[in-house]
Amino acid sequence: MSAALDSAVAALLRRVSAQVIMPRYQTLAAHEVIDKAINDMVTIADTEAEVMLAEGLSAILPDAAVVGEEAVHADPALSARLDSGPCWIIDPVDGTNNFAVGKPPFGIIISFSDGGEILSGWIYDPLKDRLCVAHKGKGAFVNGERVAARTTGETPPIAAISTMFLDPVAREAVKQRIAPYYTLVDIPRCAAEQYPRLVLGVNDISVFERTLPWDHAAGVLFVNEAGGVAARPDGSAYRTDQHGQKGLFAASSPALFDEFVKRSGA
Repeated sequence: MSAALDSAVAALLRRVSAQVIMPRYQTLAAHEVIDKAINDMVTIADTEAEVMLAEGLSAILPDAAVVGEEAVHADPALSARLDSGPCWIIDPVDGTNNFAVGKPPFGIIISFSDGGEILSGWIYDPLKDRLCVAHKGKGAFVNGERVAARTTGETPPIAAISTMFLDPVAREAVKQRIAPYYTLVDIPRCAAEQYPRLVLGVNDISVFERTLPWDHAAGVLFVNEAGGVAARPDGSAYRTDQHGQKGLFAASSPALFDEFVKRSGA
């Protein structure tokens, strides 16, 4: 992936943010927010931003397929595009529940895969103008500066774990096996914020039950390229073609990842 591509994607992210997303931040009318599912909202900013992002990304790499969160919600068959060939993956507003009530964090997540393998990722925070970028084998960057994942240095380590989507057995496992050995903190309900926290010394551990590619592909690559570890609980790689597979651990260092796997009994 070239510097020209990074520049084009960054310009698109900032343009969509300025023209579609930020004008609706804290100004949404009631009819512009829809309950898509339990604990899952969609706003007019999501749908309009996805259209603009899809058009822009298709112009950048015309031969790549495009998979957007809202498009797949409308037509689940579109997720088959993730299985073969180059593919853009779009989360137009990650952290929609926060955005819908007018509070941070939220962001735009773009990733690029080929045959299920994650090759590139961009995570943009419009409020901070923070752009996290990663390319496979090329490292991780924040606003153009290369970064290395750092732990919080806290004892016990800080773990951001949501039990929202866990079944009762998994919730009990968190309570019995994990809670005594970690400082548990609230999740931001925004992967565009949670993955950078693991690299920037805010959190040490994160656990995700649902692992949809538009939420996680860019963040997984960002953490791994920064020197942390983001993988399935058994240590296998996260891929974008693992439809419906649940469970993902991420840690700011390999040692913390290994220790957490032991504690969790995965």
